Amino acid sequence: MSLFEQQAPRPLADRLRPRTLAEVVGQDHLLAPDAPIGRMVTARRLASMILWGPPGCGKTTIARILAEATDMHFEPLSAVFSGVADLRKVFEAAKQRRVAGQGTLLFVDEIHRFNRAQQDGFLPYVETGTVTLIGATTENPSFELNGALLSRCQVFVLRRLDDDALETLLGRAETALGRKLPVDDGARQALKAMADGDGRYVLNVAEELAALPAATVLDTEGLMAAVQRRVPLYDKAQEGHYNLISALHKSVRGSDVDAALYWLARMLVGGEHPIYIARRLVRMAVEDIGMAEPNALPQTIAAWEAYDRLGSPEGDLALAQAVIFLATAPKSNAGYVAFGSATRTAQETGSLMPPMHAVNAPTRLMRDLGYSSGYVYDPDAPEGFSGLDYFPEAMGRRSFYQPMETGFEREIRKRLEHWQKLRAERAAATASPRRPK
Repeated sequence: MSLFEQQAPRPLADRLRPRTLAEVVGQDHLLAPDAPIGRMVTARRLASMILWGPPGCGKTTIARILAEATDMHFEPLSAVFSGVADLRKVFEAAKQRRVAGQGTLLFVDEIHRFNRAQQDGFLPYVETGTVTLIGATTENPSFELNGALLSRCQVFVLRRLDDDALETLLGRAETALGRKLPVDDGARQALKAMADGDGRYVLNVAEELAALPAATVLDTEGLMAAVQRRVPLYDKAQEGHYNLISALHKSVRGSDVDAALYWLARMLVGGEHPIYIARRLVRMAVEDIGMAEPNALPQTIAAWEAYDRLGSPEGDLALAQAVIFLATAPKSNAGYVAFGSATRTAQETGSLMPPMHAVNAPTRLMRDLGYSSGYVYDPDAPEGFSGLDYFPEAMGRRSFYQPMETGFEREIRKRLEHWQKLRAERAAATASPRRPK
């Protein structure tokens, strides 16, 4: 770094960038001496790796420290601004350094933004050790990176910074700035919540607050006015989308109404389209509740229609009401399981003919051939139940639907058991020989 660069103003987050792994906060599960990356540094043998974590958790800092700790040349690239030509230059320079006995640590920020073909370009150089690749990504590598590249790298998951880690950063900021932040205890807690686990963000805000007059002491409301509220991290097209809808669905399935409302609110605050949520609520009604509470389906359809008519924010309450109904309803997946089993059986049994009593006979020829022969109109039968078997004769009876002892399905189970008893009695009566007169 030149003299002029040293004198140029630098953001607080850059000035406080850790210089050793011990100074990095919130990632001890990876960086401690007995943790995976810590052991690599001790052995001075780095494997290529993917660092997956939210913004501001230390991915770039860790890569820089690893290069210094292992005496490797640090070569940073951003997938946003780099292309194939840039990669070729890096690989060629890495070959030359290798001949001279120095390794190259290639750090690629936002590596998921390289397309599949560009990712394939790394393979031979990672395979031969020409470069040690450290890729940083905020997206799930399983979805965004080639399987071939993943097989050559270890994936390490960095955690969002918790309150303790953020408090450590705020303490360092106050030491560097030479003053306490002009906030009360409530505003300090609110600041950490606004950071949403992002260390860079909390340091940037701390630097802004330090520029306020010395006598200033902000409460939570004053902090919100001084620093615009941060929108929670949520990408409707990527992993955050799937994580939150999964949390909502599983909270409903687990009858945790309060958690379900929280995840619904998180999705709406994050900008998720309410119609997507409405569709998912309908799915919950038929998949996880079914006939245990038959009103679940009309409730979710009504919520969807109410949102269509009202829009946000009034229509959001209709979705919340549906979530409450679903989360507090008795649960059963008996219908879901039964239909899946019936579908597999249908695929296995092919095109078996229905029994003759189950088909229509609209023509005389069909009646002569026995179509509809033996059919009994159930409303005219004793107890409104004929007991006829409607499965193909070559297949025999199967049992798919097994209602649970919960909600309305308890009543359905009683009906099915009663009809099964009648079916068995009438089958026995039909099969028993008649006495001669």
